[in-house]
Amino acid sequence: MEKKQIGFELSIFHSLDEMSMEDITLVNEAEKARQSSHSPYSKFSVGAALLLENGKIVLGSNQENASFPAGICAEGVAVSSAGTNYPNVVIKAIAITAASQSHQLTSPAAPCGICRQTIVEYEKKQGSPISIIMKGQAGPIYKCGSISDLLPLGFDDSFL
Repeated sequence: MEKKQIGFELSIFHSLDEMSMEDITLVNEAEKARQSSHSPYSKFSVGAALLLENGKIVLGSNQENASFPAGICAEGVAVSSAGTNYPNVVIKAIAITAASQSHQLTSPAAPCGICRQTIVEYEKKQGSPISIIMKGQAGPIYKCGSISDLLPLGFDDSFL
Protein backbone atom coordinates (compact mmCIF):
# COMPACT_ATOMS: atom_id res chain seq x y z
CA MET A 1 0.00 0.00 0.00
CA GLU A 2 1.09 3.52 -0.73
CA LYS A 3 -0.14 6.68 0.94
CA LYS A 4 0.08 10.07 -0.68
CA GLN A 5 -0.82 13.45 0.72
CA ILE A 6 -2.37 15.95 -1.67
CA GLY A 7 -2.09 19.63 -0.83
CA PHE A 8 -2.07 23.03 -2.43
CA GLU A 9 -0.79 26.54 -1.95
CA LEU A 10 -3.30 29.07 -0.66
CA SER A 11 -2.59 32.80 -0.53
CA ILE A 12 -4.23 34.50 2.43
CA PHE A 13 -4.75 38.26 2.30
CA HIS A 14 -5.74 40.14 5.44
CA SER A 15 -7.17 43.09 3.51
CA LEU A 16 -7.94 44.07 -0.05
CA ASP A 17 -5.02 46.52 0.11
CA GLU A 18 -2.60 43.58 -0.08
CA MET A 19 -4.03 42.43 -3.42
CA SER A 20 -3.35 43.51 -6.99
CA MET A 21 -5.64 46.16 -8.50
CA GLU A 22 -6.98 43.53 -10.91
CA ASP A 23 -7.98 41.26 -8.01
CA ILE A 24 -9.43 44.16 -5.99
CA THR A 25 -11.58 45.17 -8.96
CA LEU A 26 -12.79 41.60 -9.39
CA VAL A 27 -13.69 41.24 -5.69
CA ASN A 28 -15.53 44.58 -5.76
CA GLU A 29 -17.50 43.47 -8.82
CA ALA A 30 -18.40 40.20 -7.07
CA GLU A 31 -19.64 42.23 -4.09
CA LYS A 32 -21.84 44.28 -6.46
CA ALA A 33 -23.14 41.10 -8.10
CA ARG A 34 -24.06 39.73 -4.68
CA GLN A 35 -26.55 42.58 -4.29
CA SER A 36 -28.69 41.01 -7.04
CA SER A 37 -28.84 37.66 -5.24
CA HIS A 38 -32.32 36.19 -4.87
CA SER A 39 -31.90 34.14 -1.69
CA PRO A 40 -35.10 34.44 0.37
CA TYR A 41 -34.92 30.84 1.62
CA SER A 42 -31.31 30.31 2.61
CA LYS A 43 -30.65 33.96 3.50
CA PHE A 44 -27.18 33.29 2.06
CA SER A 45 -26.22 35.58 -0.81
CA VAL A 46 -23.32 34.93 -3.14
CA GLY A 47 -21.83 37.05 -5.91
CA ALA A 48 -19.32 35.99 -8.52
CA ALA A 49 -17.27 37.98 -11.01
CA LEU A 50 -15.23 36.39 -13.80
CA LEU A 51 -12.30 38.12 -15.46
CA LEU A 52 -11.97 37.11 -19.08
CA GLU A 53 -8.78 37.22 -21.12
CA ASN A 54 -10.27 40.04 -23.22
CA GLY A 55 -10.67 42.21 -20.09
CA LYS A 56 -14.44 41.78 -19.80
CA ILE A 57 -15.94 41.02 -16.41
CA VAL A 58 -18.96 38.70 -16.26
CA LEU A 59 -21.16 38.71 -13.16
CA GLY A 60 -23.40 36.15 -11.49
CA SER A 61 -25.40 35.85 -8.27
CA ASN A 62 -27.22 32.96 -6.68
CA GLN A 63 -30.86 32.61 -7.66
CA GLU A 64 -33.13 30.49 -5.46
CA ASN A 65 -36.72 29.49 -6.00
CA ALA A 66 -39.63 28.10 -3.98
CA SER A 67 -38.68 24.60 -5.07
CA PHE A 68 -35.81 24.87 -2.59
CA PRO A 69 -33.07 23.64 -2.76
CA ALA A 70 -33.33 23.95 -6.52
CA GLY A 71 -31.62 27.10 -7.65
CA ILE A 72 -28.50 28.30 -9.38
CA CYS A 73 -25.26 29.24 -7.68
CA ALA A 74 -23.51 32.53 -8.47
CA GLU A 75 -20.47 30.75 -9.92
CA GLY A 76 -22.66 28.67 -12.23
CA VAL A 77 -24.56 31.76 -13.41
CA ALA A 78 -21.32 33.62 -14.19
CA VAL A 79 -19.54 30.69 -15.87
CA SER A 80 -22.61 29.82 -17.96
CA SER A 81 -23.02 33.44 -19.00
CA ALA A 82 -19.37 33.64 -20.04
CA GLY A 83 -19.68 30.36 -21.93
CA THR A 84 -22.77 31.64 -23.75
CA ASN A 85 -21.68 35.20 -24.49
CA TYR A 86 -17.91 34.68 -24.90
CA PRO A 87 -17.61 31.00 -25.90
CA ASN A 88 -13.99 31.12 -27.04
CA VAL A 89 -12.58 33.58 -24.52
CA VAL A 90 -10.41 32.25 -21.69
CA ILE A 91 -11.59 32.77 -18.11
CA LYS A 92 -8.57 34.01 -16.14
CA ALA A 93 -10.03 34.35 -12.65
CA ILE A 94 -13.20 34.22 -10.59
CA ALA A 95 -13.91 36.14 -7.39
CA ILE A 96 -16.61 34.79 -5.09
CA THR A 97 -18.08 36.75 -2.19
CA ALA A 98 -20.62 35.46 0.29
CA ALA A 99 -22.79 36.94 3.03
CA SER A 100 -25.27 35.55 5.52
CA GLN A 101 -28.26 37.40 6.94
CA SER A 102 -28.10 35.36 10.15
CA HIS A 103 -24.46 35.97 11.13
CA GLN A 104 -21.33 37.64 9.83
CA LEU A 105 -19.11 35.38 7.71
CA THR A 106 -15.60 35.85 9.03
CA SER A 107 -14.04 33.40 6.60
CA PRO A 108 -14.51 32.83 2.88
CA ALA A 109 -17.03 30.33 1.55
CA ALA A 110 -15.59 28.01 -1.09
CA PRO A 111 -17.56 26.93 -4.17
CA CYS A 112 -19.93 24.00 -3.70
CA GLY A 113 -19.20 20.67 -5.39
CA ILE A 114 -21.37 21.37 -8.43
CA CYS A 115 -19.65 24.73 -8.98
CA ARG A 116 -16.22 23.15 -8.57
CA GLN A 117 -17.16 20.60 -11.23
CA THR A 118 -18.45 23.38 -13.53
CA ILE A 119 -15.18 25.29 -13.20
CA VAL A 120 -13.18 22.06 -13.77
CA GLU A 121 -15.03 21.66 -17.07
CA TYR A 122 -14.07 25.17 -18.20
CA GLU A 123 -10.44 24.78 -17.14
CA LYS A 124 -10.28 21.58 -19.19
CA LYS A 125 -12.06 23.24 -22.15
CA GLN A 126 -9.70 26.20 -22.25
CA GLY A 127 -6.55 24.29 -21.31
CA SER A 128 -5.51 26.77 -18.61
CA PRO A 129 -6.19 27.31 -14.91
CA ILE A 130 -8.74 29.72 -13.46
CA SER A 131 -7.55 31.40 -10.27
CA ILE A 132 -10.13 31.44 -7.48
CA ILE A 133 -10.55 34.35 -5.04
CA MET A 134 -12.89 33.79 -2.07
CA LYS A 135 -14.12 36.40 0.41
CA GLY A 136 -16.63 36.44 3.28
CA GLN A 137 -18.09 39.56 4.88
CA ALA A 138 -15.03 40.07 7.06
CA GLY A 139 -11.75 38.33 7.77
CA PRO A 140 -9.17 36.94 5.37
CA ILE A 141 -9.44 36.64 1.61
CA TYR A 142 -8.24 33.39 0.04
CA LYS A 143 -6.76 32.91 -3.40
CA CYS A 144 -5.63 29.72 -5.10
CA GLY A 145 -4.26 29.15 -8.58
CA SER A 146 -6.78 26.66 -9.94
CA ILE A 147 -10.00 24.87 -9.13
CA SER A 148 -7.99 21.64 -9.09
CA ASP A 149 -6.48 22.95 -5.84
CA LEU A 150 -9.97 22.73 -4.31
CA LEU A 151 -10.96 19.59 -6.23
CA PRO A 152 -7.69 17.66 -6.66
CA LEU A 153 -9.25 14.44 -7.94
CA GLY A 154 -11.75 16.10 -10.26
CA PHE A 155 -13.84 14.22 -12.76
CA ASP A 156 -13.38 15.15 -16.42
CA ASP A 157 -13.91 13.76 -19.89
CA SER A 158 -10.81 11.56 -19.64
CA PHE A 159 -12.95 9.14 -17.58
CA LEU A 160 -15.67 8.84 -20.22
